[in-house]
Amino acid sequence: MTEAEKIRCSNDLDLFDALGRDPTIVRIKERIARLEGDAPFRTRRRLLATAVRLSPAMAPSLRSMADACIEKLGVALPLELFVFPSPQHNAMCFRPEEGRLLVMFSSALLEDFEGSEIVFVMGHELGHHVYAHHDIPIGFVLRGEEKPDPRLALSLFAWSRYAEISADRAGAYCAEDQEGVARALFKLASGLSGRTISFQLADFLSQVDQMQEEDADPGAGAPSEDWFSTHPFSPLRVKALELFHRSELVNSAGGSIAQLEMGVQKLMSFMEPSYLEAKTVAAEAMRRLLFAASLTVARADGEITQAEIAIFEKFFGEGAFKETVDVSALEEDLDDRIGRVKEVASSTQAMQVLQDLCIVARAEGHTMEPERRVLEDIATKLGFSASFVTRILEVDLSPD
Repeated sequence: MTEAEKIRCSNDLDLFDALGRDPTIVRIKERIARLEGDAPFRTRRRLLATAVRLSPAMAPSLRSMADACIEKLGVALPLELFVFPSPQHNAMCFRPEEGRLLVMFSSALLEDFEGSEIVFVMGHELGHHVYAHHDIPIGFVLRGEEKPDPRLALSLFAWSRYAEISADRAGAYCAEDQEGVARALFKLASGLSGRTISFQLADFLSQVDQMQEEDADPGAGAPSEDWFSTHPFSPLRVKALELFHRSELVNSAGGSIAQLEMGVQKLMSFMEPSYLEAKTVAAEAMRRLLFAASLTVARADGEITQAEIAIFEKFFGEGAFKETVDVSALEEDLDDRIGRVKEVASSTQAMQVLQDLCIVARAEGHTMEPERRVLEDIATKLGFSASFVTRILEVDLSPD
């Protein structure tokens, strides 16, 4: 496993794999392959006509930064750099074409960003290539004539946000300058050059705390417009990178990878719909699965303990557990409830249910092997690997 692969966000990879198996995604990728066979896309030709190619002689410093990122991330293809006129801070990496990798920057970004800030952006864009993010044709799916079902759309947007987290880590790995990376994200978010406004990291990050206060009402979750964003909010990205820099991936004495990924997932939940009180078809299916699966997991080792009942009632309300409940009947219905969640909920919503089930399993501070087996079986049937459960159980969880 390469260093770049080691730092990839696990939820990016899990969702990437799940989306790669989705019938709609498979069908659209086959259609794209046929189109490219009939009339190859000519992105490079368009860039040569509308942008300026930056040769090593024209931009030696930029080329040096690119070469350093290429070496660190293990990029195998030759790279061409372009700049296009725009007052916006922007950059993009295109799918490889004719054996070349193409990265384009806006003129404003190259004028306003400095040193490690540019290296971060360069590494971020190359990260999208290294992690094969272009293999999920999100633009074709969301902007095509055939509109995807809402479940798939939510999964695509959520995956895209986690893909940005992976690319941010690639950029930070290349930049090796936490403050410079934070400044770059501030400039991207604000459109400022830094010449007239003084960047204050603590003030920038305080926006996350204020978002949390705004979303504090029980069951409110994130505003619906957040669900359909392809990028995490910039303060969330900085917070996620702080977790990355405090983890063992960067610091040998840092926190575990499992703690890092659960911390990132908690941050990303700011942009996810809640399901415990929402009145949607998907939320209802998720609650029904959580209800049945919680009691099935709790009884897996032979009995349902008071600690497990207490956690169960934190989710469903005081007095929700009844001694007369037929857990065997719920267990028999479990596959149907799993199937319903797969049918109407997004992959990230299914992840939320799994995380909450792990909280029930950890009610007494540890997990018994029968409980773990039930959790792994549910995860597999929802389309995730058993390792997803392992990662969650390695972290000290508590319900929000």
